[in-house]
Amino acid sequence: MAQTLYEHRDGNIRTTWMLMSGFLVFVIGIGFLFSQAFQAPEILYVAVLFSTGSNIIAFWFSDRIALRMSGARPVSREENVRLHRMVENLSITAGLPMPRLYIIPGAQINAFATGRNPQKAAVAVTRGALEKLDDNELEGVLAHELSHIGNRDMLVGTVAVVLAGVISILADIGLRAGLHGRSSDNNKQGGAVLLVVALIAAILAPIAATLIRLAVSRKREYLADASGALLTRYPEGLASALEKIGADSAPMPNAHNATAHLFLANPFKGKDALSWFTKLFMTHPPVADRVRALRGMDYPRETA
Repeated sequence: MAQTLYEHRDGNIRTTWMLMSGFLVFVIGIGFLFSQAFQAPEILYVAVLFSTGSNIIAFWFSDRIALRMSGARPVSREENVRLHRMVENLSITAGLPMPRLYIIPGAQINAFATGRNPQKAAVAVTRGALEKLDDNELEGVLAHELSHIGNRDMLVGTVAVVLAGVISILADIGLRAGLHGRSSDNNKQGGAVLLVVALIAAILAPIAATLIRLAVSRKREYLADASGALLTRYPEGLASALEKIGADSAPMPNAHNATAHLFLANPFKGKDALSWFTKLFMTHPPVADRVRALRGMDYPRETA
């Protein structure tokens, strides 16, 4: 069981380091372009320090950032015995340490896992999931999130929260700097070059941020669905929960584009029934496809 759960772990660790290295090169490259355009080498030095610092923050503190952005708060055993017992049993079965547990306010059915490793992991569940799901469905959702922990998916996903956000901020700064340089530069040719550089950076940065989120989400959701079904030996539990999620119209109070890929399902409602082109840029597979895949699995549930 644990071996199956961990089979993608090493690949995800490599992906995390590739993601952080790519971010480092990207930001330093943008810094180099602007240092040449402004003839100011100190911009490159700032870019090196900034990209290095962002990587450090993303690795060590991204879980806290994601939890804070979602409005999650810790939940004690006394406050919710049902949740703690369920996660304890699943953690023992999966061979994982007991993660920290959080509750996200709001009526939407959803959940996510975060943390840089299983020892520092946390699972956050919405109030709506606790109230609207029966035990089999909630167990399926929690098993899905624990599978992300076992596969180290949450490290890649949570790091992407910070890096994608930083890239988007840099795009805005770069465009504003380019426009300012264009309006204030006496050398019209130099100002035009600077504006072109800024526009290229502003176009590429959001694309890079989107690709980061896509790289860490869709395939891993299918893998976590399958691993979670193997963990509970009952695919119907998660399939039924996903159906309720698909029919649920409750909003997520603290939904953010930067953290959307972390959740079990897209926290922005009304985004599943879209054109095939739009679906190419969705961070989650369509709920109907996931339910179909789960119901195509055959894991006879163990009985005492």
